[in-house]
This record gives sequence, structure tokens and C-alpha cells, in this order.
Amino acid sequence: MRGLIALSVICNERQFMVSLHHVNDSLAWLQSYSKHPAERMKTEKQPLLLVPGLLCNGRLWHHQIEHLGDLAAMSVADLSQDETIPDMASRALATAPKTFSMAALSMGGYVAQEIMRQAPERITRLALLDTSARADTDDQFERRAALIKQVEKVAPAWFSGVTKRLLPMLIHPDRQHDDDLVGVIKEMAKTIGRDGYIRQQRAIMNRPDGVADLTAISCPTLVLCGRQDVLTPIKVHEEMADNIPDARLVVVEDCGHLAPLEQPHAVTAVLRYWLSGVN
Repeated sequence: MRGLIALSVICNERQFMVSLHHVNDSLAWLQSYSKHPAERMKTEKQPLLLVPGLLCNGRLWHHQIEHLGDLAAMSVADLSQDETIPDMASRALATAPKTFSMAALSMGGYVAQEIMRQAPERITRLALLDTSARADTDDQFERRAALIKQVEKVAPAWFSGVTKRLLPMLIHPDRQHDDDLVGVIKEMAKTIGRDGYIRQQRAIMNRPDGVADLTAISCPTLVLCGRQDVLTPIKVHEEMADNIPDARLVVVEDCGHLAPLEQPHAVTAVLRYWLSGVN
């Protein structure tokens, strides 16, 4: 890991303030973004595959798709059809460009790591957001199995996916009553549906432990997480950043597990520098 950066106050996509903690040679990587849009249009677009998490789809990346179009030609992987991580990765690779950058969140991060195992030569740069390289513990495995049994008893039309009890695991406490944010999360879950959710949970619970594979990742890598992510806390991201040779760790303040939705301006700004190759 080459340095840790903590983002605190975000004003908008073009202008933000940062607080930096124990950063050595990466200060220039997150200077205030001020390039004029006309200048940015001159940049050749690069393919970017966005890989969503459990019960998420392209709406997870709405702000990034809207504001990074001058740099990247973006597509979103469909992780709702398969029930193993390798099959999800193979499906994504089958429709992806020959070479591409890849940003992935949570379950999408598990798929991204599998893509790195299947076709590392095709990835030019990697961003792992709010995810982990670890396999499920025995307790986590059992909880997922119990959830699957419970959901299988629910008629598909009655599947809600995200309940009030689950929200504290997904987003910052201050956003629990943000109707717009919560509405997007619930709508994505309904779109994935009961059967898609079951397939995704089976894939997650049977994923391999990938810590040993991290050292083989040779492309520039961003590791990002929300400060208040309770599902995949900072220490999990520190482990990934420490094991990936060319990695930067960014911690987004006042943010839970769904960073692209909770702090969209911060995540978009960081991804812009990552895509630009600013080191």
C-alpha cells in the first residue's frame, strides 16, 4: 500500500476538500479537481466495467455513469443470472472489451477478483470498493444458508429484499431516513428479485478465499471503503491494500457500505483520478 487518503467534506464533482492522513508520495493523487470540462473532452475514452453488489444493478453507479462519460465508455455487469462467482466472472468477461478498467463493489468485488484470476491480462486498472478478499466464516455461511431457506418460502411477488432491519448494515446511520437513497436501494432489490437474490447468496457463500491471490494483481489498484462500513470494515481493506503491490487505500468519511450511492461526489472524484492515472 502506497498511502492512505481520507475524504471528509465533498462539495460537488468539480470542487472538494480533503483531509489527508499518513500520505507519503500520493498527495498529488487527490488535489482539488478543477480541470475545465472542455479540456476533459479531449481525453480518449477507455472501457470501464462497473460491477455491482448484492441486490444492486446499474443504479448503484448512476452518478459515476453520469459524470465520468468524458473519460470512460461504461458498461454494467449483470450478476443476477448465475449462482457461482466463477460463472458470474465468465459471463462478464464474455461481453467485456478486450482490455478494460474495472470498478466493483461488495459482491462485485468478489467477481472482480475472480476476473483477475481468469483473465488478468485484460484488466488495465482495478478499483475494489467496500469488499473483501476473505471467504465467509462458518458463521457467515450458516447465516446465508438460513436466509436462503427463509426467502425460499416467500412468493417472488412478495420479495422486498431490503428491510428496515437490514438498512443499518448498508448505509450510514445519518442516512437511514433519507427517502431518496432508501428508495433507490429498495427498487434495485426488487429488480433483482427473489430468485436472483438466492443465486447471488449461493455464489457469495461458496466463494474462495482470495487473499493469497492479491499479490498477483499487477495493475494500478484503488481500494476504497466507507469509514462506517460495518459489513466490510476498514481493516479488511487495509489487508487488501497491503497485499496488492500497486494499491492506494481511500477511506470516505460519513459513509457506510454503499459508497457510490451514499457519497457519490467523493467516489466519482476519486474514480476520475484513478481513471486518469494520476498517481
